[in-house]
Amino acid sequence: MPFVQQNSQTFTRANIEVITPGQMGVYGIFKTNRWIYVGRGDIRNRLLAHFNGDNTCITGELPTHYVDEVTTSYIQREKDLIRELTPACNQRVG
Repeated sequence: MPFVQQNSQTFTRANIEVITPGQMGVYGIFKTNRWIYVGRGDIRNRLLAHFNGDNTCITGELPTHYVDEVTTSYIQREKDLIRELTPACNQRVG
């Protein structure tokens, strides 16, 4: 099942910084017709780290948007989303 809320935001520092700190869940980073990365954890902190270039694969893909989902079952949810969306910068999940 794709992200519960399909309300994507432009992948900018300003948009990421307004996310409430400490919100745990999953997020997806993408550009037109291509999922780049799906991750989990503190959504704001993780997106800021990616925006600041912590992953060269993500940076090289030139992401334009992100979507996030607050959930307590973020570990399993991340695995499910990676299997479904097959993002370019995630390793395959068994």
